[in-house]
Amino acid sequence: MDLHLIPGAIADDAERGIIDELLGSPETHWGGADERSPYEGHVGHGGHELRDQRHLLLPALQALQLRVGYISPGGLNYACQRLGVAPAEAWGVASFYALLAIEPRPPVVAHVCDDIACRMRGGLEICAALEQRLGPAGAPAFNGAVTWHTSPCLGQCERAPAVLFQQAGEAPVEVVIAPADIPTTLAGILDGPGQIVPRSGGATSAPQAADPEEHGLRLLRRVGRVDPTSIDAYRASGGYEGLRVAFAIGQEGVIREVTESRLMGRGGAAFPTGRKWNDVARAPGRPHYLICNADESEPGTFKDRILMEEDPFAVIEAMTIGGYATNCDHGFIYIRSEYPLAARRLQDAIDSARHRGLLGDDIMGSGFSFDITIRRGSGAYIAGEETALFNSIEGLRAEPRNKPPFPTQAGLFRKPTLVNNVETFVNIPDIVRFGGPAYAAIGTAGSTGTRLFCLAGRVERPGVYEFPFGVTLRQVIEAAGGVKDGGTLTAILFGGAAGTFLTPDEIDVPLSFEGTREIGASLGSGVVMLFDDKVDLADTVMRIAAFFRDESCGQCVPCRVGTVRQQEALQRLAAGATIGSAADEHQRLTDLATVMRDASICGLGQAAANAVQSAIEKLPVFQNGRTP
Repeated sequence: MDLHLIPGAIADDAERGIIDELLGSPETHWGGADERSPYEGHVGHGGHELRDQRHLLLPALQALQLRVGYISPGGLNYACQRLGVAPAEAWGVASFYALLAIEPRPPVVAHVCDDIACRMRGGLEICAALEQRLGPAGAPAFNGAVTWHTSPCLGQCERAPAVLFQQAGEAPVEVVIAPADIPTTLAGILDGPGQIVPRSGGATSAPQAADPEEHGLRLLRRVGRVDPTSIDAYRASGGYEGLRVAFAIGQEGVIREVTESRLMGRGGAAFPTGRKWNDVARAPGRPHYLICNADESEPGTFKDRILMEEDPFAVIEAMTIGGYATNCDHGFIYIRSEYPLAARRLQDAIDSARHRGLLGDDIMGSGFSFDITIRRGSGAYIAGEETALFNSIEGLRAEPRNKPPFPTQAGLFRKPTLVNNVETFVNIPDIVRFGGPAYAAIGTAGSTGTRLFCLAGRVERPGVYEFPFGVTLRQVIEAAGGVKDGGTLTAILFGGAAGTFLTPDEIDVPLSFEGTREIGASLGSGVVMLFDDKVDLADTVMRIAAFFRDESCGQCVPCRVGTVRQQEALQRLAAGATIGSAADEHQRLTDLATVMRDASICGLGQAAANAVQSAIEKLPVFQNGRTP
């Protein structure tokens, strides 16, 4: 196949070296080797072998950027030559992701979060200081050595504001500062991010973890107390006992316990986990795949990050149990690039488990073989949608697929695939170890177990909190110390940017699937973001609308056009320049919400208007054609 490489674009030695390090040395001149084999032109190469490597396209693009700072035409050509992918296709993939650059840019880049949690805690002030010192976002500064960009939520909301630094080179650096301020951000840019020591929030990010027994913690009990880098410390705290029990009771026994636990997925859709596992286990196609969806990109959400940073072996053990129960050959963790520390700790956990015989061939002498690969996203909220995630891993643009077929029938590489998020998986070892009925006894009849809630915004003690289902929203807020500095609560963003706004009159709602359903809300990703009378709620709503406009993949018209028109209507209302009356604009927003909800291909478009609609209905914003 003629790939139609970009004319005149040649990879330099650094670009060729980083691609060869990932893919191995090329074997043919056609595939990028300098020397031509005497058999070329007589023997065919590639075919299925090349097509089977397409899934390495995104890692190859990421490697190029980490090495030289952007994806050059020559680097793109060489990656395409090695993988047998047309440059037009590869460019379509590279241009899809916000954290990939296809134009030259400085080697040091600071991504400053200006999303809703960071806006309340100094993020905009950092942006203003950088603009004054370095120039506008995206402009090279200091002779082209550095630049900065605004960023959507970096998942550090309990430690807001946050800045992600990336430095390209032979020893690339990716590190997050949180909480950040103007001096530390400028130091990271001017002195280089290599001097920044990556730190997790530890127990400060999970305030209850200081006394896990008092609070009855299950998922957070190791946070700040057990060394997340030591497999021995994990095993001493009960780790891998769940896997041992799983091998003892067999695959059907594991699925029985998960089913009897009545565990519902924690990713937002709340699908029965046992039913999903059973469907994959019984699917006739081979091989089966397992994916841990760690692309936690919902603004206000950070619970999965804390689990991965502070209890990575629990994620690995849970995935191994899932792989065993559902006949999966291989597992993937798809983690967002904005979580560099979590990715490193997970990789270290995988390496340690493999070294101890807890991953790989014949795990624990059971005859079961299973391994895990980490794949990193590159800045695309939509990649958290499970079918878009499949496309991303396969080296395609992260655009959602139509359903059916469902992932349990035709998921990754069109094979039966089990997908759960981090929180869902971390429940599994204890369910298997202590039994499904014991787990089902916690919480409510319709919502079993405990749930993690992300408290952020104008709250006294932000962090992730764990409670049994059935606790009220008021109790959760009180556990976090209430409104910061004794302020007046004006609104709660519940469930994330795709969730809904609640008023102070609604905080006695029981937090369960059935309880929130009664007030027209959803638990979503567990976000509980507080706002007081010092926060501009209209600005917050407009930032949410801008987020969905930016993150729409553009594949379907209702979402691609609807999110833009939604933001435009809000801007007109804020400026007092409405088309017709304010009521006309409200009706226009309602009509847009209906179309997006009913006709969008995936959950992004279907939920893009939730927060906006609830804000207009419940909060004193955009009522008279201008921002109060």
